[in-house]
Amino acid sequence: MPSSLEPLHQSRAWVERFVVALDVCPFARQEVERDRVRYVAVDATDTEQLLLTLVNECRYLDATPETETTLLVLIAGAEDFEHYLDCLALGEALLEAQGYDGTYQLASFHPDYVFDGTGPDDPANYTNRSPWPMLHILREASLEHALARFPHPERIPERNIARMRELGLDALMTRLEMLKRS
Repeated sequence: MPSSLEPLHQSRAWVERFVVALDVCPFARQEVERDRVRYVAVDATDTEQLLLTLVNECRYLDATPETETTLLVLIAGAEDFEHYLDCLALGEALLEAQGYDGTYQLASFHPDYVFDGTGPDDPANYTNRSPWPMLHILREASLEHALARFPHPERIPERNIARMRELGLDALMTRLEMLKRS
């Protein structure tokens, strides 16, 4: 297992030099510039510990409104995409069981992310591919507020897919590999 600093550094670089630079999430730039994104390394080999960390991070966000969002960076135990999806489902169920439904939601990112209905080599998958598996805890109220001010938010996924396909698989693979080495 790597030290937790390397995955956190690479994840921050991915947010800044991929997500923000390519405008994959039109709301990310402001939070990055304000330094309101928290990065937490989690060893996901112990599912119970992962879920405990998820709940504790929601409590942290409850108590710390100046932190907008948290990326839980899974540094071990979630390398297999199907297993990662199981962890994501458990996390979503836990948020609901803990009364966080409507307060927080999870966005998912993984190095091998594949959307239903696409092949593994479809550049569209890079909208959710990251150097490390991640669970992104989003404040629903902030998301709703941002979406209400954004013209045609329903077009964001289509725009991102078109952008990824325009960049092409080779360029995206190279970009992600470079981030892993930074």
